[in-house]
Amino acid sequence: MTTKNLLVELFVEELPPKALKMLGDAFAEGVSSGLARQRLMPASPEWTAYASPRRLTVHVSNVAARADDRIERVKLMPVAVGLAADGQPTPALVKKLATLGADASAAGSLQRQVDGKAEALYFERAVKGASLAEALQLALDEAIANLPIPKVMQYQLADGWTSVKFVRPAHGLVALHGAEVVPVRALGLDAGRRTHGHRFEAKVDPIVLQHADDYAQQLEEQGAVIAGFAERRAELVRQLNAAAAGSGLTAIDDAALLDEVTALVERPNVLVCRFDEQFLEVPQECLILTMKVNQKYFPLLDAGGRLTNRFLVVSNIRPDDASRVIEGNERVVRPRLADAKFFFDQDRRKTLASRVPGLDKVVYHGKLGTLGERMQRVRAIAREIAQQLGGAAAAEQADRAAMLAKADLLTDMVGEFPELQGTMGGYYARHDGETDEIAFAIEDHYKPRFAGDVLPRGSTGVALALADKLETLAGLFGIGQVPTGDKDPFALRRHALGVIRMLMERGLPLFLPRLVHIAFTAFPAGLVSDHEGELRGFIYDRLAGALRELGYSAAEVDAVLTLTPARLDQVVPRLDAVRAFAALPEAFALASANKRVANILKKADGDVVAQVDGTLLFESGEQALAAALAVVAPQAEAAFDGLDYAGSLLVLAALKAPVDAFFDTVMVNADDPKLRANRLGLLATLHAAMNRVADLSKLAT
Repeated sequence: MTTKNLLVELFVEELPPKALKMLGDAFAEGVSSGLARQRLMPASPEWTAYASPRRLTVHVSNVAARADDRIERVKLMPVAVGLAADGQPTPALVKKLATLGADASAAGSLQRQVDGKAEALYFERAVKGASLAEALQLALDEAIANLPIPKVMQYQLADGWTSVKFVRPAHGLVALHGAEVVPVRALGLDAGRRTHGHRFEAKVDPIVLQHADDYAQQLEEQGAVIAGFAERRAELVRQLNAAAAGSGLTAIDDAALLDEVTALVERPNVLVCRFDEQFLEVPQECLILTMKVNQKYFPLLDAGGRLTNRFLVVSNIRPDDASRVIEGNERVVRPRLADAKFFFDQDRRKTLASRVPGLDKVVYHGKLGTLGERMQRVRAIAREIAQQLGGAAAAEQADRAAMLAKADLLTDMVGEFPELQGTMGGYYARHDGETDEIAFAIEDHYKPRFAGDVLPRGSTGVALALADKLETLAGLFGIGQVPTGDKDPFALRRHALGVIRMLMERGLPLFLPRLVHIAFTAFPAGLVSDHEGELRGFIYDRLAGALRELGYSAAEVDAVLTLTPARLDQVVPRLDAVRAFAALPEAFALASANKRVANILKKADGDVVAQVDGTLLFESGEQALAAALAVVAPQAEAAFDGLDYAGSLLVLAALKAPVDAFFDTVMVNADDPKLRANRLGLLATLHAAMNRVADLSKLAT
């Protein structure tokens, strides 16, 4: 099969920048996989996506002009349905054959084959391979129909009557198989070899593409366009770093902003601009956010990470004299920064405390009341947590921080930039004379916001952040707003992981069941239903996933979490102890024995008491096990109480020999009920001693 490389380009009006890369990849994958399904190329096609502000393009390697002919085997129906008793085709079979382009005479050549319990009829026919034009038309139609378009536009074609729907109006279609045009059609456009480059800086317009493999080179040389998204992004990063280094500064690191700006320009040109130093009096988070969000600028930071009055702009043109471009951007950014300064100055005229009553006028959730009511619940939870961590003084600080934490939601700055909630509260708290501990707590109480985010500073911040997340979890679980499948509109999984991280990474001696209970009791009676158990299970499920991501095996995690340890700060030490125990030569035998003991106790009639009467120990095997337990159990218990989980498990190795001897020589289910109950009590004692740190039976699978 002779193959050539294929190029398909849709030339459109400016595409939505935040969706450009996703659209480009989806278009390329859709076209190439469609061709692969029709056997014009290997099952695992090689393709390259190109995506710029005005084009979606795919370059596909090794595409045939026509697929090979093939024999297709079609299952029809069971023999009993298709053939009458005399062997003649039934009407059902005749009808089925007609749909395949055959008549009743074909019935005599049908093949029979056992399919399951019945014999079925199969029809074989020669299928002519699809031409590239046929296959590409189908693949192109499917790729366009399946694009993950954020919002579809409907527009009229040139005839003035026909309307089509697409992400943006399309004005050109290229389809080249090597140097030959493939006659396909899409969005009212016939394929050709002409495209367009940069709106203002193209050397040639239109660009006549000579070959599928010349696309990127011709666009760059004749059209002043870097077609590849990755190549354009790399060039942008290179220029940003060079421009920043030339000023002895560093451009802010923001991958999302890089992707968005890459999607806005066809050939980046980075320029250095300045703004008035007076604006640096405003918190740098405000200035950085307004420059990034509103203007797509890259602020420049000094060696200490502080914002400077210089920033980088990315232009889509390269004039000989860039001064007008620089002046224009400097002029545009000034009112944005002036607005931020105005908001900051206005907000500081009122204290956070004076804004607190206004929270009673803002609805938090239709079933959970106002922000003011939520704030009171968070205060109650934070006080309890801080009391456990640091006593009355800590509780008082946490209460004050919780009262003020949501007040910045009523400020002009947070109203303009919701992303700054908490951050601005910290600035305003310091301005109001609050302590750094309280200011940090207000600033940090949303943390961790995402995976890998830093944890709150200080014990007050941790208490407040825990309270805020637990109140959210309890409230929404209490009204039945539980995440299902991949739907989690209130980010409850993220809140649960935040609670887990703070308890574990800060080593907090807090009991999860108690925290969940405190959260639910903060709500007035009747406002929410009691779902404490469901919420605890949800948090343990998130914990299991987080631990597996840390590298612990499913068996290790299951062994520890089966016991639902109340203190999450002790989970990792327990896991490390289980891992050390599993490496012992006695581990598997003890784990298997533990599993056997658990099954015996589960099948026993009634509750088994972990108690042993020494006068009823007649067999040498049970006497030896009881004696070994009398020595090992107190040692394991003492180590466990001292949080030496590895030591608690390691001493259990001494039980291997007596446990093996017990099961070899002692019949647990003796006829005498007293003997049977005593032996079950001995096993229950063994089970309790072995499963303080983890359920060791989980290691036997």
